[in-house]
Amino acid sequence: MPHPLDSLVFITLPAEHPVVAAIPLFDASIPLPVQLAHPDQEFKSDGLTREMILAGILTVLAYDRENSDLGYYRTLIKAVHPSIRQEMTEAAILKTRNGDFDLAEEIFLALHGLDPEDSLTILNLALLADDRAESFRKSGCDEEADACDSHAFEWYKKAMTAESPLPAAFFNSGFFYLKQKNYRKARESLETYLSLETSTAEADTLKKDKAKQIINTIASRDLDDDLFKSAYDFITMGEEERALEQIRLFMEHKPKVWNAWFLLGWALRRLERWEDGKAAFIQALELIREQETEQTEGYTDICNELSICLMELGDLEQSRTFLLEALNAEPENTKIISNLGTLALRQGNKEEAYGFFRTVLEIDPNDRIARQMLEDA
Repeated sequence: MPHPLDSLVFITLPAEHPVVAAIPLFDASIPLPVQLAHPDQEFKSDGLTREMILAGILTVLAYDRENSDLGYYRTLIKAVHPSIRQEMTEAAILKTRNGDFDLAEEIFLALHGLDPEDSLTILNLALLADDRAESFRKSGCDEEADACDSHAFEWYKKAMTAESPLPAAFFNSGFFYLKQKNYRKARESLETYLSLETSTAEADTLKKDKAKQIINTIASRDLDDDLFKSAYDFITMGEEERALEQIRLFMEHKPKVWNAWFLLGWALRRLERWEDGKAAFIQALELIREQETEQTEGYTDICNELSICLMELGDLEQSRTFLLEALNAEPENTKIISNLGTLALRQGNKEEAYGFFRTVLEIDPNDRIARQMLEDA
């Protein structure tokens, strides 16, 4: 796939040229970048437009941070488009919501090149990488998801260490760390958010209440304990036996934490100890039903993992029961729908299975597992 810089050409124009005559602060001695449609396109001066030059400048800002004329290009585009930050931010957020992550990233990188100290753009790059990781993981692209998580981590770190950090950087990083099961970092981020956020607006008050609730949950269950974190890390590194040692040590003093039983079940399931995994997940379900006032994301994950154990044990009807319960909680969770397709295949219901896989692709056209299952049909 060609890089955007491959489609750039640099030209010089006289000050009286009609395309640049109305550009404030134009300097005829400095070459201008022009964005072509593709690398093999021949540049023709009679087809030059101001938009091609502005697109070229944005490409330089996004990808060519060592360009000696970067300061000039920044000055030029701010003079031509004083409101470019707001307009491009809105456009990139819309692209992110629509799943067009590549274009959203290009826009945000251009804004970062325009003003490398802009905390909002840095935070938006973190949120984009975070969203992209979640999308990849739902599609079964774990390696790509892990890479995006690494990018998100770096952008969040920059956002939180900026000269004027936004409270939202700490709030969102808190949830990022929650997904990583790094509860200590999550608690620290949310505590910092509470110390920085002074707004009394209703939306911010609700966010502060949510942050307090999460901090209290982490504290009451000792989820920021080193044993819990190391158990999770060992599982993600494929060292399930070592994870079992850590989680059992944790459970010696906290036997009623459903998160711990989930980790135990997860490690056992990955070791293909289906019966033991089933027992752990059932215990996690009982605890979460006792302790949570509403169904959480963890509830869906437990039902899904339990269904896998039941499927491998041959209890296909019970497996389906828990998958449907999970689907009822999260109707567009492609992981659940894909597992329903796998279960239908095991039950000999091929048409139903392919219907589930087609539904997955309708929600997420990039889902590799569903696409492969349909191609193998």
